[in-house]
Amino acid sequence: MNHFKLYIESQQREGKTGKTSKVYSPLDQRVIGSVALGNASDAHDALVAADRASGKWARKPAEQRAGYLRELSAILECNSEDLARLLATEQGKILSEARGEVEGAIAYLTYAAQSARRIEGEITTSEHKDERLWIERVPYGVTVALLAWNFPLLLMARKVGNALVTGNTMVVKPPLQTPLTVMRFAQLASDSSLPPGVLNFITGSGAEVGSALVSDKLTRLVSLTGSTDTGRKIFKAASENITALRLELGGNAPFIVCEDADLDKAVESAIVSRFRNGGQICTCNERMYIHQGVYDDFLAKFLLRVGALRTGSSFDEQVDMGPQVSKTEVEKLEDMAGRASEQGARILYDGGQEEYIEKLLHRYPEGNWFFPMVFEVNDNRNILMQEEIFGPIIPILKVSSFDEALTCANESEYGLSAFLFTNNAKHIMRATRELEFGEIYVNRQSGELLNGFHTGHKLSGLGGEDGKHGLEGYLQKKSIYMNWDIG
Repeated sequence: MNHFKLYIESQQREGKTGKTSKVYSPLDQRVIGSVALGNASDAHDALVAADRASGKWARKPAEQRAGYLRELSAILECNSEDLARLLATEQGKILSEARGEVEGAIAYLTYAAQSARRIEGEITTSEHKDERLWIERVPYGVTVALLAWNFPLLLMARKVGNALVTGNTMVVKPPLQTPLTVMRFAQLASDSSLPPGVLNFITGSGAEVGSALVSDKLTRLVSLTGSTDTGRKIFKAASENITALRLELGGNAPFIVCEDADLDKAVESAIVSRFRNGGQICTCNERMYIHQGVYDDFLAKFLLRVGALRTGSSFDEQVDMGPQVSKTEVEKLEDMAGRASEQGARILYDGGQEEYIEKLLHRYPEGNWFFPMVFEVNDNRNILMQEEIFGPIIPILKVSSFDEALTCANESEYGLSAFLFTNNAKHIMRATRELEFGEIYVNRQSGELLNGFHTGHKLSGLGGEDGKHGLEGYLQKKSIYMNWDIG
């Protein structure tokens, strides 16, 4: 069984409580590992270590900092298969997706290293004689990364890369549901040449360790990927010290299919964008609005594809979807399905072939199983249309016009991502202008790019990640009035 300690100032140690937190397999509930359970005092120690390293790290040339990121990226690459298998074991995603996550983490660190030469300032004219105005971009100092359980390793790399290359130090807190892969990386990183204190990892509860990291005066910036409810708590905890925030929160992505869309492409994209990672992605296709002119054809094709999906062990190559991450998530999905039915939603598909499911449940009776469900709804106020599902349930609403689809799509408190399938240029331009979402996927499945900007509107967050704008999120501006009129 894997056991991982805290990683503070390049040293591994147990938490001060002496307690540990066990991690259970989503497949069969066996204990697959444990992590040291840190407390508020451990959190402060990690921040002190990051603060101690901050000044010297910030003074290093950016290209030197990039060299350390390339070293960390190489560590990931050399251990990619082992990390992927550990990730699939603890999170439940299928092995091919776990391998993809490791590859994504490598890409994020590599891209951040390449960004070292993209950190720019500005020089502009002044109203005064013999003076120039410089605007520099400088690091915040000590930063904190709070990770979600659905993509722990990728999210770690996404935040660590930009934070370190811009001259910040960082304390990372992985989620207690899926901490093992991140802490294994921390263990591997302890053998790197990264200076002590630049990168620290601490495990513990969000209520104690997370709150302590956010509310500590040493913390100058917090980057969170998590639920909107968690974001609200972080927002309040950070307010006392006016700590800068980058919040990537929940989503409720609409998937609009117009009457002129390529239906085969739309169906395939709807499947991938809903059921990848067991539907546990913030940018997932969460609610579909299908034009009445193609509704029946789309639905027939879509249900056929849903029926071909197979749920099972993460290490079965014939499987499309593994177990959900926890029993809590399964119970939440069951509750949402029940409430949706009470509100008038009609089940079009539920589970799959009984014989196949019986065999799976016989082999893995303790698995966190939730099988695909498709609902037809007739009211945009249904719970499935208004709340983040974060699992393999998909509701469909028939619409009579493009205007109705846009109106329904925007009737949400969330604003992370949206999908549009059409060959009508006017519809595309209207959607890019009128949809109230930070990311819009036109005629393609979900999946943001390294050089894009992953950002949410409304209750989906503040700030963002990726590309030049994500890089700038880890920098603050300093204005220098340089006057050389000395007599």
